This record gives sequence, structure tokens and C-alpha cells, in this order.
Amino acid sequence: MPVCPLDFRYGRPEMKAVFDEENRLQKILDTEAALAQAQAKVGNIQQEHADVIKKTASTRYVKLDRVREIDSKINHEITAIIRVLSEQCGESGKFVHVGATSNDILDTGQALQLKDAIKIVNEDLDKLKKTLASKAKDHRDTIMVGRTHGQWALPITFGLKLANYALEVHRHQERLLECSERVLVGKMSGAVGTGAGFGPKALEIQQLVMQQLGLGVEEGPTQIVARDRYVELISVLANISCSVEKFATEVRNLQRGEIAEVLEYFDENVQVGSSTMAHKRNPVTAENVCGLARIVRGFMQPSFESAILWHERDLTNSSAERFFVPHAFIIVDDTLAKLDKLFATLVVNASQMERNLARAGSVIMAESVLLALVGKGMGRQEAHELIRKCSMESQRECEDFKRYLMGNKEVTSMLSEREIDAALDPAAYLGSAGKIVDNILKIVS
Repeated sequence: MPVCPLDFRYGRPEMKAVFDEENRLQKILDTEAALAQAQAKVGNIQQEHADVIKKTASTRYVKLDRVREIDSKINHEITAIIRVLSEQCGESGKFVHVGATSNDILDTGQALQLKDAIKIVNEDLDKLKKTLASKAKDHRDTIMVGRTHGQWALPITFGLKLANYALEVHRHQERLLECSERVLVGKMSGAVGTGAGFGPKALEIQQLVMQQLGLGVEEGPTQIVARDRYVELISVLANISCSVEKFATEVRNLQRGEIAEVLEYFDENVQVGSSTMAHKRNPVTAENVCGLARIVRGFMQPSFESAILWHERDLTNSSAERFFVPHAFIIVDDTLAKLDKLFATLVVNASQMERNLARAGSVIMAESVLLALVGKGMGRQEAHELIRKCSMESQRECEDFKRYLMGNKEVTSMLSEREIDAALDPAAYLGSAGKIVDNILKIVS
């Protein structure tokens, strides 16, 4: 009976297939086949035996049920796999796994899974980046209120907000690909990393195996691939999950009834927002990915703990990694796909953005007026204190900021009404927002 929500609610088929038990077994068998070929190449075994092993190292012959049957008796998964593969290989079976230790096979096989999983996540990031960049281009000049500390601050453009998101996703791609070089490595160096079991050509065997599998080599093995590599990988996935929640939270906030500047797509013909409040159209996808992103970040702790092993290795990392490695990838893939769809179908209410900008009032242009005074020769600190007092008093008295400025002799002695109007124009105070968007789009394209 399914218990984990990944079995029946979350996750996409392609990523789940990477971590499927059958596929995991196949990656292990691929590693055993590559080892046999390398052993033959250096002359440790005959090529005909290596070819039989390679042909037989498939889940068509090595059945998962048979592996489970043996494992249940001997309580050792890799030995169970070796026995099933060996019995299927006939006479050649005696040359399966010669010189290797379990984690030569397990870690290298898992690296093959990670290779496929990282490729999918990179594709997810690329798709999301392109969606955000496209939306940023569409809304390059869509003016809105910028907010800091949850308060009205200064005018920005919606395009700038989205371009910044696209650039953040671009950086995640760079991090993922950079760490891949350190993560996608295998080992074939025996029980404590010396390679003694493979004989004098151990390093050559290891190099040949990894070349066949398209992996890098663990240069400093113990019995396992060093787990600082996994810490780095899960850290990158956790970092991605931070951005996922950050972007989704912005949608949730901008969809709040009193703001209403964007809306998550809602199928009005069939979709239900609430079991009782029939008018509701909630940002359910944004909320969903926020919750899932927190699960990914929660995997950081066990990944750190799993890097602290006794001597040349112990087994405390194994059980934890069976949870956090596949779960992290499956959830990150799921949330990135949902977030991409969310932004691709996002309803942008530009007219509401304009209304909110008007509601904020001209007081949000205080900085612009301050700098106009500085431009006329007033000291920056003097101008700041003057405009600070004017803005505080106008808000306290609920008086229009322009009217208050026009009634202040210190201001009008230096600025004409026309100059005050120019300083209070939000559209004229967007700085280099458009150029920044253009520059980001060049970077992420």
C-alpha cells in the first residue's frame, strides 16, 4: 500500500523513472559490465567472459524479484545482485565483480542515476528561465510599485522583477553544471580505496570503467566516493528550492485581494477554489511549491550528517541517502515544472498595478524630490531631513504630498511647480530599469 506522497501525488514520470528500483538495478549492472570489459582490456580476464557478462548484465536476465529473494536471506543487496548475475552468466559468472567492493558498484551506479537526474533538472531550469525571460520582455515597461519591508517604496517595472528571477535561475544552472564535475564521479578502487584487489593495473581499470560510463574518477577514494560531493549537490538543490519558494511567494503576495496585481491561472469552467466559499480562486500551485520547497531544504541536515563517517567508511549514510537523494531530485523537478507553468499562464493585471501606484500617492517619490533639491544646490543631508519632515507630516495629516510641498517655502524657493511635477512623475523615475532588463536578457539568452 503506497504511503509516500511521491507514489501517488507528487513527482513526474521521467524523474521518477531515474530513481525507479528497476532502473537503479540496471545502472548497477551497467557498472558490473563496464568493470568486466575493463578487466578484459588489461588482461585480467578473457574477453569472451567479459562479453557474456556485458550481454547478461540486464534486467531482462537479472530479475528484481530474484535479487529480492536472495537479499531477504543473506541481507546484502550487492551480493544478491552478483549472485543472480553470476548464475545467469554460466561459466563466465565466476569473473563477475572480481576485485571490487560493494560501493565501487553502488556509488558508480548512483552517479549514473545522478547524471540523468541532473540533466533533467538543468532542462527544467532552462525552460523556466526562458519563460521568465519572455515574460520580462513582455513587461519590460510595465510600471508598478516597488515594495521594501512590505511597504510602498519606489516605482519599478514588472519586467525588472521577472528579469531578476530569470538571472537567478541562470545562476542556478551555472552552479548545477559546475558541481556536476565534482559530483558525477565513480570509483573502482576496492575495499579501502587502495585498489589492491585489482592488482597492479588498478588505476587503469578504474579509468577504463569511468570512460565507458562517461563519469569522472574519484581521485581520493576510501571505500566510497567522498560525501562532501553529495553535500554540495544537495546544497545546490536546496538553493534552487529557495528561489522556487521566493518566486512563488511573490505571486502569492501580489495575488492578495488588497493588491491583486497578478493572478495564478484559474479554469473558471471547472476549477474549484473552495469547498464552501464559491468565489475563491486561490494561488494553490504557488502554495503547493512553497510547501514542497521546504521539504527539499530539510534534506540538507541528513546530507551533512551522512558525510561524517567512521574511518574509511561505515553504513550510516546508505539508508539516509536512499531517502534524500531521490526525493530531493523528484521534488525539485516537480516544483520547477509547476513554477514554469505558473509563470507561463500568469495573469498580469497591469491596470491594477497602475491603480496601486496611484494609491501609493506622490509621497513615494520623496527620493526624487530630494535629489531635485540636491541638484539645485541644497546639501544632501539637509534635503533629506527637509523631505523626511514633509513626507511624515503630509502622511500624518493625510494631505497630498505635492500640495504639502507647494506649501513649503524651503522647497518652493528652489523648485518650481513644474519641477516638482517632474520629480513626482513615477514613469520618469525608473532609472535604468529598461536597460537592466535588456542586459539580463542578453545574459540568459
